[in-house]
Amino acid sequence: MPGESLQPTRPTASVSASTPDTAASGEAPDSLAAGRGRFTLAEWGGPDLPVWTYAPVGRDITDMPIVIVMHGVGRDADRYRDEWSALAQLEGFIVAAPEFSKADWPGAAGYNFGAVRAAGGVERRPEAEWAFSAIEPLFEAIVARTGSRQHDYVIFGHSAGAQFVHRFLFFKPNVRVKRYIVANAGWYTMPDYDEAYPYGLAKADIPESNLKAALAKDVVVLLGTQDIDPNDPSLRRSPEAMRQGAFRFARGQAFHEAGKQAAARLGVDFNWQIATVEGAVHSNGQMAFGAVPLIVDPVFLVAP
Repeated sequence: MPGESLQPTRPTASVSASTPDTAASGEAPDSLAAGRGRFTLAEWGGPDLPVWTYAPVGRDITDMPIVIVMHGVGRDADRYRDEWSALAQLEGFIVAAPEFSKADWPGAAGYNFGAVRAAGGVERRPEAEWAFSAIEPLFEAIVARTGSRQHDYVIFGHSAGAQFVHRFLFFKPNVRVKRYIVANAGWYTMPDYDEAYPYGLAKADIPESNLKAALAKDVVVLLGTQDIDPNDPSLRRSPEAMRQGAFRFARGQAFHEAGKQAAARLGVDFNWQIATVEGAVHSNGQMAFGAVPLIVDPVFLVAP
């Protein structure tokens, strides 16, 4: 099995499900609520974006890692935030989960593909309006609201969120991401110019310089060892997707291997890694536990 198998321990810290989210009431409008919180990212090129947050209670958060968590196809950022909250409290990091609603960001084109093109369209939208373009302003907003001294961040995505994250990697080379964690994507845009977008890079208007930069970045393909159901009703079965593998675990391995081959072909450093979470199925909560050591130790690298 490739990479290191991660077997995280369930934390003993807890966050009460009854704790209300803090929006604006009782909080300075430009601060981040301790515990569960929520604010609106408004000053960027797209629609107002709800952001669900967790900041550890009773601790100095100014030097804590910042983790941007990308939700799945259910667009349920609040649930994703909740599944990360106890981990964030115990291990000491800030979570921000932006919510890309189906109304503002319809379909896979609006979210999984970063809204680079309108649904069914071939022409690029203005870059400022891409869903991908919300991430850097979101990081800046978290820094401003916390007084953080962080200069970079980790971005984690599960399922449809993992599709968002790995395409963000290709389309946005000049960002302050410290580590990309791509967890249990259903299928991938392969680093291959012989395959048409969105299954590959042909006609994606992604220059080779972007691909070279992406291959050299710190990327962990994080896979649940039991995410192996070939009959999962949400698993894409187009011929192009099926060439990547029969189920998500196999497709993640194929994506990593394609990156390795592309780096060798282009003569560039390859800094992607692969890790597994033993026994994990297609579950954000289970994968979050596996992601923690990849977040709290900035030099943690999985075994080759």
